[in-house]
Amino acid sequence: MVGFIEFKEKLLPEGCFSIHQARLYFPTFDRNNLTRWTKKGLLLRLRQEWYAFPELLQRPDFARYIAGRIYRPSYISLHTALSIYGMIPEAVSSITSVSTLKTARFENAFGQYTYQNVKPELFFGYKPVMLTVNTAIINAPKQAWMLAHPEKALLDLLYLYPFYNSEEEIEQLRLDDDYMTGELNLGRLSEYQQKIGNKALDARVKILRKIYDL
Repeated sequence: MVGFIEFKEKLLPEGCFSIHQARLYFPTFDRNNLTRWTKKGLLLRLRQEWYAFPELLQRPDFARYIAGRIYRPSYISLHTALSIYGMIPEAVSSITSVSTLKTARFENAFGQYTYQNVKPELFFGYKPVMLTVNTAIINAPKQAWMLAHPEKALLDLLYLYPFYNSEEEIEQLRLDDDYMTGELNLGRLSEYQQKIGNKALDARVKILRKIYDL
């Protein structure tokens, strides 16, 4: 029978884990242990079959790392990515991601997670961001979470939320003028826009360019 201390020593470096990962380390592992340990507060349930240790609540950026682990493939985009880049003024409470899986929503001790579906051919335009490791909490291998490039986050938003189809609606986003005119990569924006190849999106981007004189 696997004890909790032995179990934790093996699985803590994983960050978060599924029942399938637990059985890679302990082939005869009884999943009822997870329910029992969760009730005792020794584990946190993230979603069906996914768990983490409560110590990781103190780990910087771990909530973002979870987003790409509990629902794969996915990358952080939309309002959350725009907020991370400082493109919108509001702090975003829910972590918003894009996935080739169906639209979904989860809530756990680390936060709220929402996922918007896109076709596989539109699943591009993101980069790895290394997770900040606090070795006082955990000595773990380098891990990364996936973040949309700012241009793709913007295009994802205009593509997935069709009500952004007028100057008034796009202005409601309150996109940062300095970022839009100084930091946004217009070449990448055009490249990604062309790759998506959607006429409705093209019309919204045209409005966006007019507003910010891009």
